[in-house]
Amino acid sequence: MRERLEELKAEALEKVEKAYSPSDLQDVKVAYLGKKGPITEVLRGMGKLSQEERPIIGELANTVREAITEAIETKKNTLEAIELERKLQEEAIDVTLPGRPVSVGGPHLLTKIVEEIEDLFIGMGFEIREGPEVETDYYNFEALNLPKGHPARDMQDSFYITEDLLLRTHTSPVQARTMEEYKGSRPVKMICPGKVYRRDTDDATHSHQFTQIEGLYVDKNVRMSDLKGVLNHFAKQLFGEDREIRLRPSFFPFTEPSVEMDISCKVCGGDGCSVCKGTGWIEILGGGMVHPNVLEMAGYDPKVYNGFAFGMGPERIAMLKYGVDDIRHFYTNDVRFLSQYHNA
Repeated sequence: MRERLEELKAEALEKVEKAYSPSDLQDVKVAYLGKKGPITEVLRGMGKLSQEERPIIGELANTVREAITEAIETKKNTLEAIELERKLQEEAIDVTLPGRPVSVGGPHLLTKIVEEIEDLFIGMGFEIREGPEVETDYYNFEALNLPKGHPARDMQDSFYITEDLLLRTHTSPVQARTMEEYKGSRPVKMICPGKVYRRDTDDATHSHQFTQIEGLYVDKNVRMSDLKGVLNHFAKQLFGEDREIRLRPSFFPFTEPSVEMDISCKVCGGDGCSVCKGTGWIEILGGGMVHPNVLEMAGYDPKVYNGFAFGMGPERIAMLKYGVDDIRHFYTNDVRFLSQYHNA
């Protein structure tokens, strides 16, 4: 029995030495140290030994077990060290090499323009208001002095969802909703930026979806000169102190009187060029004094309150300020175009 144990020890140590992977070592462990292994079978025959031989063979069996276990563990550590070294060689990184550049994004040009305009008007005491993009016919038209059948509705070819619901064609409904919310009890001084939708054919200057910012100031004793002062400050802050403005008579159903505002052309300084079509002026927004009908429908007494309203397109402002020649550039997500204005 002693010879058998020594023989098993030699066999096991030889197989451990020849093992090339952890799975090979596991096979050796199961084969020699498992419950059905030859060492266990030898120990089962100890009952036939004399009492003097049993402790000697038992001690030898434990010694053999420990020798095989130690050899397996040592070889396992060696194989793991070899494998680790191999992986380190394969996955070696030269930390002295320059890293790959990471592109840093920035706000969209329209977002920057809208935020810049918001900051300007917040500085003049205006608050920011928002409203739904899916609007009712009442707030989009009727509350703004555009009853059903009014010819001016044809100026805004609309996306109707139902007979009474549509995608808003301007942000003016937010003005009507705000005045109605205040119920004629307090002044209103607000701007409302947001997306609007019209059934326009997309080209260099038109889009079926675009952005609009409208402003409203309702209080007692508001004058047209107040509107001009606000717009003059806005133009000089946004385009430069050397810009001049002019107001021309116009028509909008929700304002009376109504005006269009032009700014002097920055390209020619007012002398006339191809950008301003030889006039020296560029149209930028519309506005006027709030129509009494609009005030009355919103709950304001037009004999006590009056005010002014205006509306502008951030896309047009961005095109003028940064020389963009096609409105579609804002919506095609071309990184080559957008990245030019990250630091604008």
